[in-house]
Amino acid sequence: MKILVIGATGPTGRELVAQGLALGHQIAAAVRHPESANLPPGVTVVRADVTSAASLAAAVAGQDAVVSSLGSKLSRKPTTLFSDGTCNLLAAMENAGVKRLVCITGIGAGDSKGHGGFLYDKIIQPLLLTEIYKDKTRQEALIRECGLDWTIVRPGTLTNGPSTGQYKELTDLTGITVGKIARADVAGFILKHLDDQSSIRRTFTLCY
Repeated sequence: MKILVIGATGPTGRELVAQGLALGHQIAAAVRHPESANLPPGVTVVRADVTSAASLAAAVAGQDAVVSSLGSKLSRKPTTLFSDGTCNLLAAMENAGVKRLVCITGIGAGDSKGHGGFLYDKIIQPLLLTEIYKDKTRQEALIRECGLDWTIVRPGTLTNGPSTGQYKELTDLTGITVGKIARADVAGFILKHLDDQSSIRRTFTLCY
């Protein structure tokens, strides 16, 4: 499968790239600065920026699927990076006829707010992540309204631990406090479900 990874130079994006290559996929990495990407051999590095619709159109062309692992620097200022970038990505995919999209958001987006535990819900998110997660909520809404074959993935607190293959795939958070999960397991879940029709138009929360 030809897979474009948005946010390929972030820690989760690098897991997606490495595991995708190991599985024999053709991986393209959309990055703003290819000269400093430092990605493994075998990756096609494409200069692209989610704020530029034209650059995304070129990156998306010819792909079978797109995985968005878009991240941002920690900031308490209002942002529209996730929603604006996703709007550009959705338009590029629709114009190119690329249907499959998996997007990583996180706990605190949409109806997952309040399920991260006391420290996360009462201290970390209100003090540090409020504006980011307001925009991730807008991002999720845009995806749900589009006509693509989308899956939204909300990981718990991300760690750099090894892949275990042993994690919960939650679609209902009633009464649930979401814990940790390794980036390696998030990447493994996504790659496993890229061609899984039963995951289309669904939202999954991942944790141990």
